[in-house]
Amino acid sequence: MAKVHPRTSTTSSSCHENSSSEREVFTVWMKSLVVGSNGCTVFNSKGEIVFRVDNYQTRCSSEVLLMDYNGRVLFSIKRKKLLIFRSWEGYRWTNSEFDEEEGEWFKVKRKCKFFRRGISSCHVILGCNKTRGRRCYTVLGLEGKPTIKITDCTGRVLAEVMQKQSFGGVSLGDDVLSLMVEPQIDQSLIMALVIVYAMINHKL
Repeated sequence: MAKVHPRTSTTSSSCHENSSSEREVFTVWMKSLVVGSNGCTVFNSKGEIVFRVDNYQTRCSSEVLLMDYNGRVLFSIKRKKLLIFRSWEGYRWTNSEFDEEEGEWFKVKRKCKFFRRGISSCHVILGCNKTRGRRCYTVLGLEGKPTIKITDCTGRVLAEVMQKQSFGGVSLGDDVLSLMVEPQIDQSLIMALVIVYAMINHKL
């Protein structure tokens, strides 16, 4: 773990802000700190653990929980299959309890890729349970590469994932990523979308 994030400390803040007034860069390690578990661990720029996924089931399970450092559930993400099509649904939790009033928070569908070989595109609908105030995001990635770009309906980049490099410019491997999130963007939501993309590509 010291190689993944050399400044990692043994303690972390008990909570984190959902957004920041400045651009934030996180380190996403596609491994769980729990022995025998699939998942991922996310560090902030101070080396503190802020998000984690510890999936005690086998890889490619139908549900994944995004938690904070203390194990408080932030989102539950479920894979749905209707005939030959699949979608991924995200539900926000409040105080580690499912928020029934919020219901389905977002839905992700993978777009047809017949005319865009090598490009993986996902359509995200936010506020699925609301009749007003819906928003749309797009998740773009290159198949076989860890690179991801999340944009809003205007094309503005909200977050970007790329392979992390050491201070000397050496890549740390496909399972160590750098996540950049723009200011005033819900970081837990962005992390949930990164997890969905990992589920789509059988990384979780």
